[in-house]
Amino acid sequence: MGLATILKKVKAKEREIRLLILGLDNAGKTTILKRLCDEDISTISPTLGFNIKSLQHGAYLLNCWDVGGQTSLRSYWRNYFEATDGLVWVVDSADRPDRLEQCRKELHALLQEERLAGASLLILANKQDVPTALSSEQLATFLHLDDIQGHHWQVMACSAVTGAGCAEGIDWVVDDIASRIYIY
Repeated sequence: MGLATILKKVKAKEREIRLLILGLDNAGKTTILKRLCDEDISTISPTLGFNIKSLQHGAYLLNCWDVGGQTSLRSYWRNYFEATDGLVWVVDSADRPDRLEQCRKELHALLQEERLAGASLLILANKQDVPTALSSEQLATFLHLDDIQGHHWQVMACSAVTGAGCAEGIDWVVDDIASRIYIY
């Protein structure tokens, strides 16, 4: 194997970004991932473990880990933290207040994890197609996002069903990660 081949492989590896997609159950994590991969979203069942998808996004290969959000699975989230460049936190913006409170607590607990330190944080305010959904600004206030330190963060209103806002959110998180990690 020649030096040029080795350098190409190293350069290709450098352009990989690991995204961890988390949130409470029924927030729309899998639907968003399938939407981003141009896959059928007509039949999606709850994720009882995890889904891994790789997709090309501009010059970057995104390795996306979509992990189930049921209460019984949340204790396993820590098994997926290693080498995470970006955390995509999906929120059902039309959820009940008690579930949104649980969502806030889970998010802030996650952000205390040392292995996620410095990871870019994209909050996808999903289900904007539902009339009772909180706006991204209302959600930011409800989740106390101004208290977050040590993470670049952005809230993006989106709808996994229509696709609105999903790609723009991924654009932001990839650009934020790239600006921190890649110098060239």
